[in-house]
Amino acid sequence: MLEHFFQCPYCWEEISVLLDPSVSRQTYIEDCENCCNPIEFRVEFHENELQLFEVNSIEQ
Repeated sequence: MLEHFFQCPYCWEEISVLLDPSVSRQTYIEDCENCCNPIEFRVEFHENELQLFEVNSIEQ
């Protein structure tokens, strides 16, 4: 597992997520641990190296 830090697109707090490099492409939704708003994650790995990390707010 790889710990990655980023800013929440809602509250702008720095938070971290654990990423699994054994799955080359991932898209999932997880709530911010600080403000509880849903965040869409897009993650891509190539040879266990992080190539893409994108977070987007989900308009409710």
